[in-house]
Amino acid sequence: MVKNSPFSARPTAALLLPLSLLAVPAFAQPGVKEDSVILQPDKVKDDAPVVETAAEANLPSWSKQNAEALLVSVEGAGAEGLFPKDYSPDALAAAIMGGDQARLDKTATDTFLLLATHLRDGRTPNAARKQWFMVDSDGDNEPLLSLLAAALGAGTVSETLATLDPVHPDFAALKASLKKAKTPADANAIRVNMERWRWMPRALGERYVVSNVPEYLTRVVHGGTIIATHKAVVGKNSTPTPQLNPMATGIIVNPTWTLPRSIINEGIGATIARNPGAARAQGYTWTGSGKTLSVVQKAGPGNALGVMKMEMLNPHAIYLHDTPSKGAFAAAARAFSHGCIRTERALHFSGLMAVMFAGKSPEEFGEAIASGETTRFGFDSPFPVYVAYWTVIPDGKGGVKKLADIYGRDAPVVASFSQPGRPTATIIAPTPPAVVPTVTTARTTTPGTSGIY
Repeated sequence: MVKNSPFSARPTAALLLPLSLLAVPAFAQPGVKEDSVILQPDKVKDDAPVVETAAEANLPSWSKQNAEALLVSVEGAGAEGLFPKDYSPDALAAAIMGGDQARLDKTATDTFLLLATHLRDGRTPNAARKQWFMVDSDGDNEPLLSLLAAALGAGTVSETLATLDPVHPDFAALKASLKKAKTPADANAIRVNMERWRWMPRALGERYVVSNVPEYLTRVVHGGTIIATHKAVVGKNSTPTPQLNPMATGIIVNPTWTLPRSIINEGIGATIARNPGAARAQGYTWTGSGKTLSVVQKAGPGNALGVMKMEMLNPHAIYLHDTPSKGAFAAAARAFSHGCIRTERALHFSGLMAVMFAGKSPEEFGEAIASGETTRFGFDSPFPVYVAYWTVIPDGKGGVKKLADIYGRDAPVVASFSQPGRPTATIIAPTPPAVVPTVTTARTTTPGTSGIY
């Protein structure tokens, strides 16, 4: 949790590196091209629910008091950016008044599990979460049946549901602003971003880096406090930056750059074929030719990754890195890259990473930079990098402000509000699901089929 520090606020602390490290000249390389995003298909199916039988769940019966507390939470779901009608309040009220315990148990349990699913994981179906690939561990950390059983036993249904809100103060700011929204469009914009917070882990951790793509900013959080803020250049519309949360394992200074096939095809492949001397002068080395051409740019002032690259393995080939094209940071809207996140003041950023998270001294970092050699500083403990997409954020004055939706990702979420939400994450079945026998077919292992060879 970030302690009283909305992302829009000024950093409360900073690591001051020696001035000699920050005085390295900024090299210009107009039209530089860096790592290109590997576009992955959107998720279109919702996650399969956890299925348990009533015997396995072994839930206590619903008391009238617990059911009435649930009804209050349902009727107040609008304050959470949700829609009370999704949770059938009339059916729940009728079950409370009907005097049929079995009916009350089923209706209240189903209602709790659906509302808790939407509070914990978000209401929006995966199909409307465009280019959203963050891994959310809340389902493992907060299993709904365990929460429900504890809530029924302690008589804390409303309180338990309230604990599912994201803990970051920016979410609380959005929730407070929803009550003051002046138009339906304003309210929906806030709801969209409350949803996005729910698609992420409820608590982001004590140490992490977060880049908010529409804000063009990257922040470093340590001990629950923002310690550095850097301008960012993000993907242009044709190569948009996806949302993900890989683990950062180290920082690489003076990196080499292995060119993706898309960028080889865009021009450097032709340069190598027509004028190999010019390609070598730009630091490129290569093997093969044509479709087998593999190109690497050596470390140096003209390298497209600049002086540093954050090591954060992911299938999208998205990284935080430096750039020799510093002029792009002067623009207000900075969607220029091939998908990766170019980071302003990269020496400060990489020095911060090396000193605070890899246990190196400023002198060791400075020597590595000055050597010109590719050097990796591994982090003592890996931590997440959240590549987020919030288009409504706190304004630092007690309200919120709207950012440009640069990739048009808000509209599908708004459209989903008029459709059924994602299904419950946990289902209680009256009988065990059918077991399908597994048929094993013998397979002959050869050097061509075995993964050992």
